[in-house]
Amino acid sequence: MKKILIPLIISIFANAAEPIIGEKSELNPTAIILFLIFVLSTLFITYYSAKKASSDGSFYTAGGGISGLNNGMAMAGDFMSAASFLGISALVFTNGFDGLLYAIGFLAGWPIMLFLISEKFRNLGKYTFTDVAAFRLKQRPIRAVLAISGLTTLCFYLIAQMVGAGELIKMLFGLDYNIAVVIVGLLMVIYVAFGGMHATTWVQIIKAGLLLFGVSILAFLVLKSSSFDIKTYFNDAIQAHPKGEAILNPGGFITDWVSAVSLGMALMFGTAGLPHILMRFFTVNSAKEARKSVFWATIFMSYFYVLVFIIGFGAIAFLTGKEVMGGANMVSIELARILGGNAFYGFICAVAFATILAVVSGLTISGANAIAHDLYANVIKHGKVSMEKELRISKISTLCIGLFAIILGIVFEGQNVAFMVGLAFAIAASVNFPILFYSIYWDGLTTKGAFWGGIIGLIVVVALTILGPGIWVKSFGFETAIFPYKDPAIFSMPITFIFVYLISKFDNSYRAKIDRSGFEAQYFRAQSGVGANKEATH
Repeated sequence: MKKILIPLIISIFANAAEPIIGEKSELNPTAIILFLIFVLSTLFITYYSAKKASSDGSFYTAGGGISGLNNGMAMAGDFMSAASFLGISALVFTNGFDGLLYAIGFLAGWPIMLFLISEKFRNLGKYTFTDVAAFRLKQRPIRAVLAISGLTTLCFYLIAQMVGAGELIKMLFGLDYNIAVVIVGLLMVIYVAFGGMHATTWVQIIKAGLLLFGVSILAFLVLKSSSFDIKTYFNDAIQAHPKGEAILNPGGFITDWVSAVSLGMALMFGTAGLPHILMRFFTVNSAKEARKSVFWATIFMSYFYVLVFIIGFGAIAFLTGKEVMGGANMVSIELARILGGNAFYGFICAVAFATILAVVSGLTISGANAIAHDLYANVIKHGKVSMEKELRISKISTLCIGLFAIILGIVFEGQNVAFMVGLAFAIAASVNFPILFYSIYWDGLTTKGAFWGGIIGLIVVVALTILGPGIWVKSFGFETAIFPYKDPAIFSMPITFIFVYLISKFDNSYRAKIDRSGFEAQYFRAQSGVGANKEATH
């Protein structure tokens, strides 16, 4: 595997010096060297992990043998995307304090997972989040609707990551956009198909460590430039920004309360409904370790977002009024070059690439698990499939997802895909979270209620997003949007909750009686952990 990939990577970078179209930077030797070191080290991990990924438990969940601390670091690595690093610092750079609201919204979902989901989720599930929702309900319809919802969420999230990856790598490394997308697609397929969750976990851990180290150094350099005087630090930003002191006040970016609440709901509850994050609860061997995972992930990400806020205000002081290649999204990268020189700039570029690889790897294995475990094994084959067959389908699914991601990344080149990330969170908040919440906590939930409520919620959230300004105006070119708000979660999420409740409440079928009677056994297992899936044997 390494004999094939390494010459390919070297030849790609060698050919990158040829004239290509689009905004790009000169090749940075430090970035290339660090990138190759990262790829080679993760390929070694993948080779080592391939020996362990011989069973479905090892492939899907690393055998449940990851510690709480390591899993927390991997969770943080899975969640802290390039959009978090580059996007939030850009929002702070352009809008000041309002940029912090996004970070708070992302973080607010983690206490929900800690107190409402982590322990019970770990005790009830095995491989995917649909295992939990379908625990006492009829397997096929629930797995079908949640697998479709989960794959839709992952699809939009993956498109945004691939397009962002292509543009970012084109600019940072001087590569052609299509080549950049292909590199990311190939590497994520190799990590997941050969190494499974073992390789994906360690790619995410290494990436999280590199990213936290990089932003720590950059934030230190920013504070050092103001002699570690907070007053001087903020005054420099106020004097440089056209809005002056207004950058310290909220409300300039999101002007109406409906949009603010809707965005907050999508970020908060969407985080607690993302399939690639939820599946990490099954990589530990107990509910206690699941709680530790969320605790450590929250610590790492809180630290990260504070530093990103510092970096954003530092960028205001140093870069306001200056032309930055790649626009506002690249201010943190440019700030690294100004304060740390070319060597540190190269390091941050390599970290940005590692960040992309870690996130798309997590998305890929989650999607492959949904296809193989939920749709193929339990919906199509009614649970009657061998471990070897299911594992083979999962690896084939990984390859298909990789090819699909590459194609979509190329097709959507140059498009504004910001709405796709919002749609991914909105779907997770509007469909996945309500059904999961009801399935864990409400004894009255029935299969019919969860299925039709989920279908209605999925249709509503997608329809409102299409009819909103993000697509109806910006993509389709109409003058005004039919639905006036960019984020639909404030409407779509309550609709799902209401319809799931009402349909379940008025469901008097024989299946409904079975669903309700199964809650007591589920509650006992969720609280005690008796019968929960334990660590697999390696």
